Amino acid sequence: MNWLPLLLDASSPNNADQYFPIGIQLIFAAGFVGTMLALSALVGPKRKTKDKLETFTSGIESHGDARQPMAIKYFLVAILFVLFDVEVIFFYPYAVNFKALGWAGFGAVLMFVAFFLVGFIYIIKKGALKWED
Repeated sequence: MNWLPLLLDASSPNNADQYFPIGIQLIFAAGFVGTMLALSALVGPKRKTKDKLETFTSGIESHGDARQPMAIKYFLVAILFVLFDVEVIFFYPYAVNFKALGWAGFGAVLMFVAFFLVGFIYIIKKGALKWED
């Protein structure tokens, strides 16, 4: 079936005129949010006391500087966790379509796992997860 005449036909149920009310609603919503933010900034109270400008830390007294150098190992482990955690997410579609994908899908998943195992072995060889420095 040729879909091009249906897409170009203005009398089809899916034309640009149907999106006009949505555009108007988005414009009004953005205008309302902007107006309310401007009004609250203009009309709201502006009392800047020492207590209000202090950092809130759940009632615990702040100490030290937040800009202290931190070991890069924490960030490296966090990034590696996200990387390998996302790997697990890709197993779900395979598990759902296990029978439909057949041997080709099984081979693709084995290749996917092999790539991540190579990456994991590289990480271990580089010592990225060693903490006793």
